[in-house]
Amino acid sequence: MKNCITIQLKKEEIWIKINEEAEEKEIIDALKEKLVDLKKLYKEDKTPIKVTGKVLKNKEMEEIQALIKKEIKVEVNFESPKTLGLHGIKKGFEQEIKSSETTFHKGSLRSGQKVEYEGSIVILGDVNAGAEVIAGENIVILGELRGLAHAGAKGNRKAIITANKINCPQIRIADKIKEFEKQEETTQNYVYINEQEEIVLE
Repeated sequence: MKNCITIQLKKEEIWIKINEEAEEKEIIDALKEKLVDLKKLYKEDKTPIKVTGKVLKNKEMEEIQALIKKEIKVEVNFESPKTLGLHGIKKGFEQEIKSSETTFHKGSLRSGQKVEYEGSIVILGDVNAGAEVIAGENIVILGELRGLAHAGAKGNRKAIITANKINCPQIRIADKIKEFEKQEETTQNYVYINEQEEIVLE
């Protein structure tokens, strides 16, 4: 993939933006080429670099960081979180979802438990099978979603659901419902309604 990496000069950072569709080999090859020019810009400069765009695996982040630091002695940060896999939160803000009042629930929800809130809900644990989370806005789960999650319950189709891992039979956003086949472990953990008004799992 040509031009899978772009470099942007910000006020206090240099951004290396990676195309979300780019494969690991393409990223490394393109980065090696870009670093030749980037190294010329640096000289004695110490402006930190932020790697953004694609959600990267830990192995990819380590490889990219090592490659940059080999050529340029500079701080390298990644926009993708290194733990919990909650890149869905970032994507949610990129979609310009309106902020809302948020409530936090500490601990996992057991079967039979139910949490409801008019705004957004953050669950600091798992949502086990038989448990329910119903929010007027967004739902963020810092563990595994195995139970029922219904975001945008009052009709907000811009609401999102994200979790560290999604392994549930059904998910709901506003008036849309999506059934899932029994799935193996996946890195897809972000749910939203696309322009075709379909619930999408990424």
